[in-house]
This record gives sequence, structure tokens and C-alpha cells, in this order.
Amino acid sequence: MEETVDLRNGVELAASVSDKHLDLLRPSARNYSIFRGQAMDVADHEKGNYTLIRGPEDFQTGLYDKPLPCYGCGIGWFSFLFGFLCPPLWYYATILYFGNYYRKDPRERAGLGASAIAVTFLFHLSCLIVCVLMLTFSK
Repeated sequence: MEETVDLRNGVELAASVSDKHLDLLRPSARNYSIFRGQAMDVADHEKGNYTLIRGPEDFQTGLYDKPLPCYGCGIGWFSFLFGFLCPPLWYYATILYFGNYYRKDPRERAGLGASAIAVTFLFHLSCLIVCVLMLTFSK
């Protein structure tokens, strides 16, 4: 920011360096305001008026607006919930988790991670049961 003094009023004004040197900015930075989602017309730049890039009627569906597979809850949570009835679904979701399936849709990460934790818990529980059974039958 540069400060200037208006000699007529004695009022101190502040002006941005980028306002004075628009030609030094990248073309995309010339037309956008500091507020996200708003653009400035080149003619309105002197006035400081902002205009919206898109209006509410120009709604475009984004990547994450579509529903998740498996009735909207995603493969991860579906596998986690039905894994209590059929535990191999937890193994399937764990393979997807470690295979970075969630990079396609980050909303899947929590459910796939929950299934991986369930597999870890199931593995440790089964190891504990096997150890207890071995100790009981070895006597």
C-alpha cells in the first residue's frame, strides 16, 4: 500500500500499488476482486463496483453434488454397516481404502477408513481368541 497526501484538503489517502499498475498483474488478477466469487468489469474498475461471476440461476452441478453410490451413503459406509452381517465386506472396503479409491471421491474416505479400522479390530480380536484357545487346550 502506498500513502499519498491530497494537497488541496490535507487528507491522507491510501491506494494499492496494484490499482496504479494494472498492467503488471496477471490477466486473471486484473479482473477479480479480493472477494471470492466476484469479478470486476474493466470499466467499473475505476468506480470500485463489483459484479458477480455467476448468478443464482446459473447453477452448475459440481463433482460432489451427485449422490454417492449404495443408496447415497457410499461404498465405505455401506461396507462398514453390512460388514457386521458379512465381515468380508470390511476386507473389500479396506482394499479399496489402501488402493486410494477415495481419490475419486473424498467423501468415501471416512467410511472406507472405518472399515479398515473394523478389520484391524477383527484381526486383533481373532488373534486374542486363538491365543486364549491355544493356552486352554495346551494344558
